[in-house]
Amino acid sequence: MTYKALIPNMLTSSNLVFGVCSVFSTMQGDLFWGSLFILIALVADGLDGRAARFFGVSSEIGKEMDSLCDLVSFGVAPGILAYVFCLDAFHWFGCAVSICFALCGAWRLARFNVNVNIVHGYFMGLAIPAGGCFVATSTLLMQAIGFDPHSLGWIYPLVMLAIAFLMVSKVHYPDFKGKGEPVYGVSKVAFILIFASILYVGRGALWCAVLFAIFATYAALGVINTAMSKVAGKS
Repeated sequence: MTYKALIPNMLTSSNLVFGVCSVFSTMQGDLFWGSLFILIALVADGLDGRAARFFGVSSEIGKEMDSLCDLVSFGVAPGILAYVFCLDAFHWFGCAVSICFALCGAWRLARFNVNVNIVHGYFMGLAIPAGGCFVATSTLLMQAIGFDPHSLGWIYPLVMLAIAFLMVSKVHYPDFKGKGEPVYGVSKVAFILIFASILYVGRGALWCAVLFAIFATYAALGVINTAMSKVAGKS
């Protein structure tokens, strides 16, 4: 292995390391670091591909390794985090929701790898890093403002299932590369309104609210934009 290949491979591996650290932290009851490690894993995940392209060392092994690491950091770790944070109160159903989240993440990754040369201009389904970070940032925000997730009742597990479903759905998510899936005006307005609403509710812990707003509004954007596309008769 050359030194050029070592850098992106180290970044990919660090993604997995941070995912495992998240699981360890969550198991020890430290949900802050359990959440934060998932976000740090996202940074590593974003850098490894860029490093590989920069040094010209992209490989099929690297791509497969990236998917395996993503499954741990953004599928398994968030599922365990959500279970310890709230889902344990739902007993077997909470276990099922946590497992379903990880399974849907695995399916999303497998489908992406198969369709990578077929689907262009958009992401089919919510990307697993966005799904995992939705869980992590919502946990950070609720802890920061002292909100008890159990007060939501069945809403919490249903939202978890909804995020899991979005990962394996055929909802189109813009890739923001300037071509492909258009973002409609109504979608942009909805994005701003949802984003602003989350900032208002979480104003007591603004940095957590900003992080959660990014992933929550993106998850909603795909649904709204796909619906607008169908209304316009373009899909």
